[in-house]
Amino acid sequence: MTQISFVPGPQSQADLRRALGCFATGVVIVTTQSARGPLAITANSFTSVSLTPPLVLWCPAVKSKRHDAFVTAAHFSIHIVAQSDLKTALHFARDGEDFDTQDWVATPEGCPALQQALVRLDCRQYAHHPGGDHTVVLGEVIRVSHHSDLGAGLVFHKGQYGQFAV
Repeated sequence: MTQISFVPGPQSQADLRRALGCFATGVVIVTTQSARGPLAITANSFTSVSLTPPLVLWCPAVKSKRHDAFVTAAHFSIHIVAQSDLKTALHFARDGEDFDTQDWVATPEGCPALQQALVRLDCRQYAHHPGGDHTVVLGEVIRVSHHSDLGAGLVFHKGQYGQFAV
């Protein structure tokens, strides 16, 4: 067994990405209404923060063309994705403006609500903070929709999508 040690820096970004990729995360699709219409982005940087008040966070990359629309959005919806929705997650990772093949309705706040999500958290922007090459976006959860019969959540681990073995 070989252990690799390094100091994070520009020369070791690939090593750092591989190391951080050992932590399995869930996959979410975040949606909002932008000046050009419905907008989505797939992310794995999501976590719960607080129950009182109900806060969650996610982190869009600063270099993303969709970054500014999400960071300035008053409302957004976070969709926890089922294993069966891998195609949808990949679709919105590539193209955040194409909703033609998606089954969705607007939330009362105007955000696109994907019908097939395991869980949808409708959020009001609570705060956002710089976080290196990402922005930390905190959302206050104002509504939850849960479909427990859609199976298990999609997982991202070591650069691959998958599932937990149970």
